[in-house]
Amino acid sequence: MMPVQAPAELDAAASCPEARGDQARRVFGPAFAALDLGTNNCRMLVGTPSGEGFRVLDSFSRIVRLGEGLHSTGMLNEAAMDRAIGALQACAARLARRPVRGVRAIATEACRRASNGPAFLCRVKQETGFDFGIISSREEAELALESCTPLLPCDGRRALLFDIGGGSTELAWVRLTNGRPELIGYDSLPVGVVTLAERWGDAGFNPDGFEAMVTDVADRLRSFEKVHCIAREIRDGGVRLLGTSGTVTTLAGVALNLERYRRLAVDGVELCSQEAADALSHLRALGREGLMLHPCVGPERVEFVLPGCAVFAAITRVWPAPHVIVADRGLREGVLLRLMRADRLRQGRRRDGCR
Repeated sequence: MMPVQAPAELDAAASCPEARGDQARRVFGPAFAALDLGTNNCRMLVGTPSGEGFRVLDSFSRIVRLGEGLHSTGMLNEAAMDRAIGALQACAARLARRPVRGVRAIATEACRRASNGPAFLCRVKQETGFDFGIISSREEAELALESCTPLLPCDGRRALLFDIGGGSTELAWVRLTNGRPELIGYDSLPVGVVTLAERWGDAGFNPDGFEAMVTDVADRLRSFEKVHCIAREIRDGGVRLLGTSGTVTTLAGVALNLERYRRLAVDGVELCSQEAADALSHLRALGREGLMLHPCVGPERVEFVLPGCAVFAAITRVWPAPHVIVADRGLREGVLLRLMRADRLRQGRRRDGCR
C-alpha cells in the first residue's frame, strides 16, 4: 500500500477550520460553491483559492436516492424529488450564511435519463434558487479528470479513470504527456450502485448473484476495451488505474483497517491488486448485518456497497492493473477548480484593461 502525495487544492475542512462571513473573506478571500446532484447523493463543496488549488470552507453530502425507481419507470418519483429538494434547501441555508462569488450546480445521470428531469430542475430553481444544468457524460468525465489530475504520476503513459456512480459508471481513457493529461476516450455505462441494487436486490448478497452482476458489467465494458485495447497497454506497463467513488474509498478504508472513515488517510492512497481484492472479499463476507455495523459503510449505504464492489470487480477483471489509485474527490472539486480558473482569467483581464 503506497501513499500518493495529496495536493493543496483539496486541503480538507478538518485541517482548515471553517471561518464565516467577514472573517472568511478576510482570511481566505472570495468563496465559490459547487453542487452535484446525482442519482444517489446530493453534495455541495465551498472553497476559496489557495495556490494552484483551493482550501475547503464547507462541505455537505446527503443520500437522497433521487434515481429510486428510475430504472423501471423512466421518471423521478415524488418522494425522491422531495428528498432532493430538502437537501438542496439545506445547502441554500448554508450558503445564505456565507457570501460566494460564484456558484455552479450540476445534475448528472438521473436527470439526464428521467423524462421529467428538466421539469424537476425547474421546480428546484423555484424552491431553492439553484439553477442546475444537466451535464453530458463527456463533461462528467472531464470534471473527474480535472479533480484527479494531481494524483496521476508523471512517469506513466496512460491512465484509466473510473467513477462508479448511482446511475452510471463513467470511464475516462487518458494520455499522460508531461504532466498534462489528455482525454482520448470516454464512456458512460448505464449501471451504477442504485440501478444494480434495484435490479438484483437480495440476490447480490449471495455468491451466484454477485458473480452475475460482475459478469453483466464486464460484458458492458468490452466494447470500450475493443476500441482502446487497454488490457494490452496494461500488459505492456505504463498504465495507471484510478478510481473515484464511494465504493473505491470504502475498499481503501477496509484495506487500511480504519476504525472510522478518514478522508485524509484515503485520498491518494495506492492499493495493490491483492489488497483491493482482499478488502472486497472481506466486505462480501460480512453480510448485510456486518455491513450495517462497519464504520466505513453504515446502514444508509448497506444496499449499495456490494453492487459497487461488483462494478469494481468487473473493471479489474477486464483491466487487471497491478495497482489502483484511490481518489476521494470528483465532480464538485472539478467544478470548483474551473470556477476559480475562470475567475482568475476575468480578474486578469480587468487588471489589464485598467492599465
